[in-house]
Amino acid sequence: MPSLPELQERREHLCRLTPDRALGTLDQADAFLRDRGLLTRTADSSLPCLFEACHEEPYKPGAGGFAEWPRTKWSWGFELAQRAGVCTPKIHRGKTLYLSEEAARLADPILRAEIERMEAADEGWALLLRHLGDAGPSPAEDLRVELDLSPRELGSLRAPLERCGAVVTTPQGLARWDQVYPEPAGGEPDLGALLVAGVRAAVVVPAREPKRWFSWAWRWEDDLIERLVSEGRLVRPEPGWLAAS
Repeated sequence: MPSLPELQERREHLCRLTPDRALGTLDQADAFLRDRGLLTRTADSSLPCLFEACHEEPYKPGAGGFAEWPRTKWSWGFELAQRAGVCTPKIHRGKTLYLSEEAARLADPILRAEIERMEAADEGWALLLRHLGDAGPSPAEDLRVELDLSPRELGSLRAPLERCGAVVTTPQGLARWDQVYPEPAGGEPDLGALLVAGVRAAVVVPAREPKRWFSWAWRWEDDLIERLVSEGRLVRPEPGWLAAS
């Protein structure tokens, strides 16, 4: 197994953390996603990050929010989401996570299970999910009119549904995950498989970090990391660190 310094050096290269590896085109950003499998939009963890890999100064340094996005490449955050085979559920604790087709297959059983769980848990969530199931992807304004909801009421319904991935924002509006990804991947929900994909994408990560990557705290098992290590799916290059085998 490579040493921790070797893994960290590999991480810098593969996650494009140095200016000489800066993304220059949207096609390169697309290829970056296909290579890593998962990307965050902004840097907040060890997961590879779209905007961090741009190495471009913010639009308005120090202003916070959208002003911290890359000065000329900020639109990539939306344009990459429109590429074929790219899925963008907000399963990174309510933030957008770009998924390649391979990563989407790993997430699919979990997200389908979340549709069922959320529909059974609350009548308001069920109303929105069933309406989308009948009407298809819909702009928020159409949903407000058709369901007779205020902007605040719709927001309170969609936020938890988006956070768990049951509902996804698309160019056509809000959609159920099973409309964005219509062909079931099959298999049982496996948070471990997606977690391993995240570690592989990041190359090497602090051991405590993966628990904070995904929205589904209720799916986390206390012995999950230990089980993945014992199964050989993750390894510890040094105490306190994880890498994919």
